[in-house]
Amino acid sequence: MTSTSGTTPHLIEVDGLSASYGRVAALKPVDLRVEEGEFVTILGPNGAGKTTLLRAISRLIACNGQVKFKGQDISKLNTHQLAKLGIIMVQEGRGLFGEMSVYENLLLGAYGVGNQRDEVERRFTQVFTLFPRLRERSSQAASSMSGGEQQMLAVGRALMAGPKLLMLDEPSLGLAPKVAAGILDTLGELNRNGLGILLVEQKAPLALKLARRVYVLSSGSVRAELPAQEIKSHHDLAKFYFH
Repeated sequence: MTSTSGTTPHLIEVDGLSASYGRVAALKPVDLRVEEGEFVTILGPNGAGKTTLLRAISRLIACNGQVKFKGQDISKLNTHQLAKLGIIMVQEGRGLFGEMSVYENLLLGAYGVGNQRDEVERRFTQVFTLFPRLRERSSQAASSMSGGEQQMLAVGRALMAGPKLLMLDEPSLGLAPKVAAGILDTLGELNRNGLGILLVEQKAPLALKLARRVYVLSSGSVRAELPAQEIKSHHDLAKFYFH
């Protein structure tokens, strides 16, 4: 796979990425790319390998294959090193520290900034502008917040890390439709401001409104890669799921 521009490398490029759980091949060799400032969505039925793909890119699980970030081979780097490069993932389940305050959870996201207090404050301002509710709840324990507020916090903490590629696994899971739509709208705003996003999402209509391109996964393999506007109904998706 080569860069479409001929000179500018992809933001991230995945070549033949595979992963197994024991003897079960959860992810068969997959190719994928996200361009600078692009919004890409991964769709597929339960058990398709969507979460495994994000976890493999993030090196949260053992995998085979090559991953490049801005042309640099990052296949041998660990999760901590990837985060320093700006590859940040919001996992399903959020992974918040429940007994810590909203402010403390956000501050943990900026651990890579070190003592650059001005930069840390700039990131707090960005997050609180996007999610005013987090400013209101800044001293509140994360565990005492609603599901929607916790998801805002999970995304906010990821933004505190200064991502260049933000990957999210089912951010709308378990949320009321209006809350889910609000969070996805915020992701759209971030993308319009230049942030590359790779999103796994079950709520296909919401995701398709934001995405430029879609990868459809089924049984651990990419069944289709196409412009988002070409998927107009659940029937369009189903024909790839069972192809």
